[in-house]
Amino acid sequence: GLRVTVLLTSSLMVLGAGLRCVPVSDLEIRKKLIHGGQLLNGLAGPTVMNAAPFLSTTWFSPDERATATAIASLLNYLGAAGAFLVGPLVVPSPNETSHLPLVSQSNTEHIKDRIEAVLYAEFGMVSLIFSAALAYFPSRPPFPPSVAAASQRLSYRRSFCRLLSNFRFLMIALAYAIPLGVFSGWSGVLDLILTPVHVSQVDAGWIGFWSIVGGCVVGIAMARFADFIRGMLKFILLLLLSGATLASTWFTLTCLTSVTHLPLTTATLYTSCILLGIFLNSSVPIFFELFVETVYPVPEGITCGVVTFLSNMFMGVLLFFLTFYHTEFSWFNWCLPGSCLLSLLLILCFRESYDRLYLDVVVSV
Repeated sequence: GLRVTVLLTSSLMVLGAGLRCVPVSDLEIRKKLIHGGQLLNGLAGPTVMNAAPFLSTTWFSPDERATATAIASLLNYLGAAGAFLVGPLVVPSPNETSHLPLVSQSNTEHIKDRIEAVLYAEFGMVSLIFSAALAYFPSRPPFPPSVAAASQRLSYRRSFCRLLSNFRFLMIALAYAIPLGVFSGWSGVLDLILTPVHVSQVDAGWIGFWSIVGGCVVGIAMARFADFIRGMLKFILLLLLSGATLASTWFTLTCLTSVTHLPLTTATLYTSCILLGIFLNSSVPIFFELFVETVYPVPEGITCGVVTFLSNMFMGVLLFFLTFYHTEFSWFNWCLPGSCLLSLLLILCFRESYDRLYLDVVVSV
């Protein structure tokens, strides 16, 4: 049920955020506490990232589900958008004063104080969320809003067997996991990637912020369109992934000014990065709805959990290679258009079906 899951998730977040705030002078102990807090926060991640389709199915009618999924999943991305701003604006960059050895110690203490202020603020926010969920967060409405919401789902074991043996699901799971995983890893080190082209971390933060905000707006609009005109999820994904492929190729070629001689300006970097973020971030709820429709009656949480695991796995592999090849980022940039193009080809070959929607329409009639 949603209530137990959300309470467990928010309690893990409170405990994880609290461990990072424990004032311990021993640096080794402090490091272990921070890593432990990050681990607990990561354990809470599956619910935050995967519960949107289950929430929309449980509480909303068939002509509202895609919109509800988009709002529930993309509002989560606004937290990442806020992180792009909070980091550069609250915590100063050490690179700005590294050439002044006389003030480096005071600068380090100032950065430490600002980081701790961010950690305390995060602890306060997640504590407020936990209190709100504890006060009121029902598991389900009094009456199911659709036939699918009231129908019986497969068990965990049968669900995993169904997913792993469904070639169409594996196809679209890779189409989602590869570009979104690469983009997540790429955007996480965006300030490092843009440093060689003389873009500050503040500007990189604004680029990440607007790309996510734009993705949220466009994603909700696309989901609303999908609710009005059903059976168009594949077509919407083809449009979004085509745009992502073009935007990522533009950005990558722009960074190779010595080869392509394309104009490298703040406007071109902003535009290409923001368009890339808009196209990829807005595809998330459309992918989620297509996953659920394709493998119904597999539970929504299991389906989205598997694809999120795959996405995180690809992101982890990419960041692992980054630890060895971190002096030059052109290979990292080329991973973006390559992953988007591969995803586009997989979607082109995918044969869509709407099993859950068919059940709601036929049984209701």
